[in-house]
Order: sequence, then structure tokens, then C-alpha cells
Amino acid sequence: MPEMQAVQDWQGAVCLYERKTGLMLTMPWLLSGLGLVILLLGGDALVRGAVNLSLRLGVPALIVSLTIVAFGTSAPELLIAVQAVAENADGIAMGNVVGSNTANILLVLGIPAMITGLHTSECDTRKNYVFMLIASVLFIFLAACGTFTFLSGLILLAALAFVLGTAFSEARAHRRNGENDDLEDIEEADPNMPGWRIALYIVLGLIGLPLGADLLVDNATIIARMYHVSDTIIGLTLVAIGTSLPELATTVMAALRRQADVALGNVIGSNMFNLLAIIGLAALIDPITVDVSFLRFDLWVMLGASLLIVPFVFFKRDITRVWGVALTALYGGYILILL
Repeated sequence: MPEMQAVQDWQGAVCLYERKTGLMLTMPWLLSGLGLVILLLGGDALVRGAVNLSLRLGVPALIVSLTIVAFGTSAPELLIAVQAVAENADGIAMGNVVGSNTANILLVLGIPAMITGLHTSECDTRKNYVFMLIASVLFIFLAACGTFTFLSGLILLAALAFVLGTAFSEARAHRRNGENDDLEDIEEADPNMPGWRIALYIVLGLIGLPLGADLLVDNATIIARMYHVSDTIIGLTLVAIGTSLPELATTVMAALRRQADVALGNVIGSNMFNLLAIIGLAALIDPITVDVSFLRFDLWVMLGASLLIVPFVFFKRDITRVWGVALTALYGGYILILL
């Protein structure tokens, strides 16, 4: 009888250990997912609140779309980069930006193209696309120095200021030519939104963004250590794909509405902000060390993916379903190589 009790106690202890071990393995994944959801909801809330507050204060809709919406949709990536740099997880900060840019081209354009095709032959995004390529080359050049320093951050932000200045000049020219702002162009705009709701959106965004970034970065780092995977790989995959979800949702909806210019412009604009604003601001807080793997492979994949859409930007070709399959398959192959 004592022997039977001992066996039962041992089996109970084993079951308890297995349950605790299983919980320890799954909890970081659950908390990472929770952090990502909070991050995305917080970013959406902040954009909605800021857009409607700005329009209520009389800021033109076109200026709002070029600045607040662009910065707001990049807020998750920015908060993750800042949080990662503060916790010495530079691989997550770099991986998030480089991985997001690659995902934006191959996945965010590929999936909508598979669904309906993108009629990019009707778009004229050549100027912004050239800006994006220049930003990519500048980013790679600075990364080749081995560290994004305070000076590197200033250079990236100066380039961003030039891009925004050009956009403002074009906006003023449109207004002088009698082209009025259209609130319908900004999905988050609601002229009838009460003041308390605007304030609530802004507060929820300001609380949710740092909370979500903290949860995601902390638990992504735990996952990397648990599975002996580098912070860089986690940043390039889990974090990058997660923070590209808003762009993917926007692009899918634009494709379904036959708004290829919105889809392509969303990707190009997001990539520019990722390169210039996010790493630029994060580098002002603390130097960002560039892992040698980025210089050997990932930065060139990002640049190569960007060059893949040259025919659609300059030669007025549509991104057909076949191209959508090809782009998505290329992204799948890239992830397999990483893992």
C-alpha cells in the first residue's frame, strides 16, 4: 500500500510538472499575441483620435493623411523599436523594420493580388517609389557602418523631413489649383464624432501602444531564448509579420474596392517611414548595433524585393494573380530560409 501511494504521488508530481512546463512554453506565445493585439488596437485608436482632433482644429485633410495617419500606422513599429533598443534587443528593432519592409512588398502586395489582382497600370507612384529606393540605399549604407549612431538617426530624419517637405509643397499646389480636401479620402475621419470619444481614442492609444510594445518585446525575447533562436530571427518573422497586419488589411480592402493607388501608395509610404522615421528616432535614444547577418543577407533581400515592383511602377503593368502567387511564394521561401 505505501508503495502504491508513492507511485501515485510520483505520477501526480509528473503530471503537475508537465502542466507547468506546458504552461511555461505556451504563455510567452499567448502574451506575445496579446501584446500584438493591444498594439494594433492602440495604434488604430490613436490614429482615429488624432485624425478627428486635427480636422476639428482645422488642419487640412491632405496634410493629416500625409503626417498623422502615416505616423500613426507606423506607431506599433516605432514603439517596438524604442522598447527593443531600451532592452538591448537591437536584433528585434532591426529585424522588425527590415522584415516589415520585405513583408510589405512580397506579402502585403502578394496576397491582395492573389485575391483580385491589382490594377497598378493606372497608378502614378514613380516619385514616391524613387524616394523609397533612395531611402533603402541610404539605410543600407548607414547599416554597413556597423551601428546606427545618433548622427545616423539625424541623417535618416533629415531625409524624412525632405520627403515630407516635398509632400507639403505638392499639397499646397493642389489647394492653389482649386482641388479641395475630401474627408472621404481618410477612412478614420468622422465629422460627427463627439469630443469625449476623440479624447477616449487618444487616451486608449497612448496607454495601449507602450503596454502592447512592452508585452510583445519581452515575450518575443523569451521565445527567442527558449528555442535558442536569435532576436534577429524573431524580429524578422514573428514581430515583422505581426506589425505588417494593418498594412495587409488596408491593402486587401483597397484591392477589393479597386483602389490600386491606395494599395501601392500604402506600401511605399509605410516602407519609407519604417526606414527613415523608426530607426531614425530609435537611434537618437541609443545606438543600434547591426548584426552581420543583415549585411550578408536580409538587407539585400529587402532591396531586391523593392526592385521587383519596378515593372508595375514604371512600365504601367498590373500585378496579376500570377504575380501575386509569385510574390507570396517568394516570401514563403524567405521565411523557410530564415528558420
